[in-house]
Amino acid sequence: MTEKTSHNETPQANAPQHEAQPHEAAAQAENHDSHGEDSLAGAGSAEERIAALEERLAEMEDRWKRSEADNQNLRSRHKRELEDTRHYAVQKFARDVVEAAENLHRGLSALPPQAEGEDALITRLREGFEGTERSFLSILERNGITRVDPTHGPFDANLHQAMQEQEVDHLPPNHVVQAWTPTWMLKDRLLKPAMVIVSNASSTGSAPGKD
Repeated sequence: MTEKTSHNETPQANAPQHEAQPHEAAAQAENHDSHGEDSLAGAGSAEERIAALEERLAEMEDRWKRSEADNQNLRSRHKRELEDTRHYAVQKFARDVVEAAENLHRGLSALPPQAEGEDALITRLREGFEGTERSFLSILERNGITRVDPTHGPFDANLHQAMQEQEVDHLPPNHVVQAWTPTWMLKDRLLKPAMVIVSNASSTGSAPGKD
């Protein structure tokens, strides 16, 4: 009797253990689903961070391009200012030099016109003045100083200084009849305006053709 009782109790003691297994499986499945949802949530967050980083990168790239453009403009402006300073720093000195060139030309113009049988001294003096003037003008041109003869061209108040008006029949109004001095330029900047006589409104000529 005692042995039967002991054999019968053993399955009953083990029964709850077998009945608990389905509940454990369900719990494990539920935990697995929970981990999957967390993984998807993490993936969505990573995509958002990547998008934010890409937007930030694009913004920084745009700022860098603008900064580089500003720096390039600043360098170009600084270079132009240095070139202007270098080209025009001698402007006052150049103005004095062209005054000397004009005085040399006046001395040459003061000589009598060349004539047959003139004194050899006058001939050598004229040739010396002409050679000196050519050399002087060549030196000025190499340093960016040029002279322009405005005779018979249109009057330009930016380049010419009208000393008087004159009625003529070979030029239209507002043209240079005669230039007492040439226009002097330092590169593309006016160094000294020409002093000129201008044809008045009563002038009846036509404008000279271009060569």
